[in-house]
Amino acid sequence: MGDFKIIAVDDSPTMRRIIVNTLKRAGYDQVIEATDGKDALAKMKVDKVNFVITDWNMPEMDGLAFVAALRATDEFKTLPVLMVTTRSVKEDIVEAMKAGVNNYIVKPFTPETLKAKIDQVLAG
Repeated sequence: MGDFKIIAVDDSPTMRRIIVNTLKRAGYDQVIEATDGKDALAKMKVDKVNFVITDWNMPEMDGLAFVAALRATDEFKTLPVLMVTTRSVKEDIVEAMKAGVNNYIVKPFTPETLKAKIDQVLAG
C-alpha cells in the first residue's frame, strides 16, 4: 500500500498485535502502535498517518477524548477513524459517531470485518 500509514491505538499489547497482524495480512504493512490517545498524538506529530484505529477504554486519554482532540486539530480534522471496542450498546455507538468516529467495530472481530470496515471508511 505504499506510504499508507495506519496507527493502532490500544492499551492492550495483545490487541495491538492482533490488529497489526490483521492489517499486514490485508496488505497494510505500515503500522505504528500507540498505547493511548496521548501517545498516539505524540507519534502523529512525527509520523504522517493516513488512518486511525483506536480503542475506546484506555488510561491516560481514552478513545473519545483522543478522537475529540483529532477533530479539534486542522491537520487531523478529516482523518479517517475506526473505533474498535468492547462497548456495543447503541448509545455508546451514537456517542462515538458524534465525537467524529467514521466507523465502529465491536470486539472480538474477524480479519475480514476489519478489512471491510477500513475499505468502507476509505470509500467514504
